[in-house]
Amino acid sequence: MKREVCLRIRSVTTRPVVVPLSRPIRTASGTIAEAPLLLIDLETDEGVTGRAYLFGYQPFTLGPLAALVHTMVDVLRGDPLAPFDLDRKLRARFALLGTRGLSGMALSGVDMAAWDALARAASVPLVRLLGGAPKPVRAYLGNGFGVLPAAEIGAEAPRLAAEGLAAIKIRLGRPSLDEDLAALRAARRSLTDDVRLMADFNQSLTVREAIARGRALDDEGLTWIEEPVRADDFAGCAAVATAVRTPVQLGENFAGPLEMHAAARAGAADLLMADAQQIGGVTGWLRAAAVAHAFGLELSSHLFQEVSAHLLAVSPTADWLEYMPVADPVLREPLAPATGMVTAPDRPGIGLEWDEDAVRRYGAA
Repeated sequence: MKREVCLRIRSVTTRPVVVPLSRPIRTASGTIAEAPLLLIDLETDEGVTGRAYLFGYQPFTLGPLAALVHTMVDVLRGDPLAPFDLDRKLRARFALLGTRGLSGMALSGVDMAAWDALARAASVPLVRLLGGAPKPVRAYLGNGFGVLPAAEIGAEAPRLAAEGLAAIKIRLGRPSLDEDLAALRAARRSLTDDVRLMADFNQSLTVREAIARGRALDDEGLTWIEEPVRADDFAGCAAVATAVRTPVQLGENFAGPLEMHAAARAGAADLLMADAQQIGGVTGWLRAAAVAHAFGLELSSHLFQEVSAHLLAVSPTADWLEYMPVADPVLREPLAPATGMVTAPDRPGIGLEWDEDAVRRYGAA
């Protein structure tokens, strides 16, 4: 019988990069034209390296994120590569600081890299290590119609439709309901009937305004209305979800599965979403998927399509994968949709391999 090798954590290398986005992310709160990423290589004594990346949204976050990742790996140095145990140890060590914000993102990055190393060591894709198999997951274009005037929406449609996805997100939250309706209807007219639309307000409305706009949108055929009000106002979200017929989506900002549980228990949403770097990496996602299953709510992903393709394939109530290729410029083999679906690659680990020339080109000081 072959003896199982126990991997132990040795060190970590982090590299900050700022890569161009193929399409700027235009929301009601501002525009993001570049993606500040922290690339993580978690090394083991046995020579197996696990990879992950974090999306810092603003370049100034990359330094603090790198410092936190290195501090956490210092805490774990020499420990067996057992992600559940590593998660427990880090949460205990950071209990007073808390595991929200940048510290939670760093913990998620270490967790994803640890799971990647474990799957690589076993020579299987992450999804198989988790007990599943690669399978197509329907995908929507997350970086779709930005907060643009209605007159400019139609011109965007052919380029977005060329992505070949079955659904596209439109950002709402313009100064008035009439402007939002005009933009949404312009998008609908510019697309074929088989392409679905999701709307995202990015937390830009008050509860009263969200109810008013939500009711006005109820006959527009939207798949969901995402984050209409402040994401941590579960009572307000519940009031909106109760008052409008269109499903309310919530979750990209949940800092761990316990927040997802609290939101579901409060009736804050009809649909749930998890972001791998906010929810706690692979470990946090597995727990969040169990929460969604327990409440009978569909679970979609936010960003991090590479790892999300594996995780949705083992999630009981998997719904939609958000396709937004923020890391593609530094990946040797980017994950691409096919016939509107995304499938996790059938190769060891998550499937991340850095394009070293691109990493040097986009390296940030």
